[in-house]
Amino acid sequence: MSPSTGSPPADGLSRDAAALEGELAGVIVQALNLEVAPAQIDAAAPLYGEGLGLDSIDILELALEVSQRYGFQLRADDENNQQIFRSLRTLAAHVAQHRTR
Repeated sequence: MSPSTGSPPADGLSRDAAALEGELAGVIVQALNLEVAPAQIDAAAPLYGEGLGLDSIDILELALEVSQRYGFQLRADDENNQQIFRSLRTLAAHVAQHRTR
């Protein structure tokens, strides 16, 4: 909600969702030693291949870091991984739904 109008932010995200996206962007940059600022990561752009350009090893490293940091298991054999890691936004939504810390 915008403090002045009481309406949601223009992009439709709650403050919590936007904050988690920003936090996860920082995790991605730190865990993978990327040479990009977290704020430069487009939340809707693909993480894998085009977009941020991560490869399968990067995704595995990211899954391990997210699992440790947020207290839930991301499994390599999960049939939903392609959807979970589609973008920063989809990853943040999954983390928000499953986190224990």
